[in-house]
Amino acid sequence: MTLPEPAVYIVDDDAAVRDSLAWLLSSVKLPVKAFASAEEFLDALDPVPTGCVLIDVRMPGTSGLQLQEILKKRAEHLAVIIVTGHADVPMAIRAMKAGAMDFVEKPFNDQQVLELVAKVMDENTRALQKIAQSNEIRGRYHSLTPREVEVFRGLIAGLPNKSIAADLGLSQKTVEIHRSKVMKKMRAKSFAQLVAMATNLGLTKERTYPS
Repeated sequence: MTLPEPAVYIVDDDAAVRDSLAWLLSSVKLPVKAFASAEEFLDALDPVPTGCVLIDVRMPGTSGLQLQEILKKRAEHLAVIIVTGHADVPMAIRAMKAGAMDFVEKPFNDQQVLELVAKVMDENTRALQKIAQSNEIRGRYHSLTPREVEVFRGLIAGLPNKSIAADLGLSQKTVEIHRSKVMKKMRAKSFAQLVAMATNLGLTKERTYPS
């Protein structure tokens, strides 16, 4: 799955706040998209958005908290920052307990907003890089033949070639050939790297083929 470039989304029914945030974030070369309501934002939302969204906690129609719940299902790669007035801080805390990354309180301190968005965007980028890496490793794993998978699992179980050969009814030389193909297809430069990939895939270190 190819993810789009991350952006900063602003969802606030207050035009002055919306425009101010958009100008501030654009001033540091961040890609910004602003919306006057949750409905407008959801209608324009990319299939798999990435980056972060600043959501006003109180809006007519779909509220900030309701939008956050919708995004959990529709935009799992989008980090949420809640925008709140002083009286709405308890609501912002509820939002954070529900998965929001942080909240900013009106009136804004420009530098604090910039630092917070930069931090959240950086964390989001690193998380997406891990997802992309996992997807790539999984793709390599799915390129293995059934026999190579059996040898792979024997290797990460810590079994020597001789034991894998006996378990699978193969010659030791054949196991060595399969092992070489596994290392090449998985692009593992060392056995330790292969084990790290197996951990990334969530594979156990137990034998998973009949002995």
